[in-house]
Amino acid sequence: MGESSTKSTITAALHQSGLYGRVARRKPLLSARHMKARIEFAKKHMKDSQTMRNKILWSDETKIELFGVNSKRYVWRKPGTAHHLPNTIPTVKHGGGSIMLWGCFSAAGTGRLVAIEGKMNAAKYRDILEENLFQSAQDLRLGRRFTFQQDNDPKHTAKITKEWLRNNSVTVLDWPSQSPDLNPIEHLWRDLKMAVHQRSPSNLTELGRICKEEWQRIPKSRCEKLVASFSRRLMAVLAQKGASTQY
Repeated sequence: MGESSTKSTITAALHQSGLYGRVARRKPLLSARHMKARIEFAKKHMKDSQTMRNKILWSDETKIELFGVNSKRYVWRKPGTAHHLPNTIPTVKHGGGSIMLWGCFSAAGTGRLVAIEGKMNAAKYRDILEENLFQSAQDLRLGRRFTFQQDNDPKHTAKITKEWLRNNSVTVLDWPSQSPDLNPIEHLWRDLKMAVHQRSPSNLTELGRICKEEWQRIPKSRCEKLVASFSRRLMAVLAQKGASTQY
């Protein structure tokens, strides 16, 4: 309009309009094809009963660093002692090393948690399933007629993985790509990482042991609540017309 103005005046005007500067959220890149598949998936499974959802065994992999770069610790200290050793968190390059984990859970609680040795490939993933999938379902009393959820990672959709699942008559949930917001296990991973870093493991062996201890401590009520959120996740996908949701 040809009028000069200060930054503070422009900022105040934006705030009056309800606009605030925020860091953009990181979300998976969704193409039109992805969003269409997410909508179709949501419509199909909105009609599922809670009993059916309680028979789903959710799974995923995650990485946990020894010294998480985002971990926080609160301390009581006097002024001028911020850099004293007891009031600091040690950091090292690359997080001090990390471990990869595969885990699963259902509304009945957490299943097996497995530390992945070496580089993960389709053969190793198949071995993990062979050693842990049915045992987890048995421990959680899901019976043989449970539904297994996994994402579309190439290791999960490899020929040898599909053959193993087919030969063992495992019903697999037809999962839409780029949809971590639909998988409630993502929230369990966050719970696990927060609990683990509160215990401050000092080496990778200790990190692995603490991960398994804290995984087993996750209450059944938390698992039930997350599985119950699946219907809201589906509704959110429909409301967003297939785009990313708040989950």
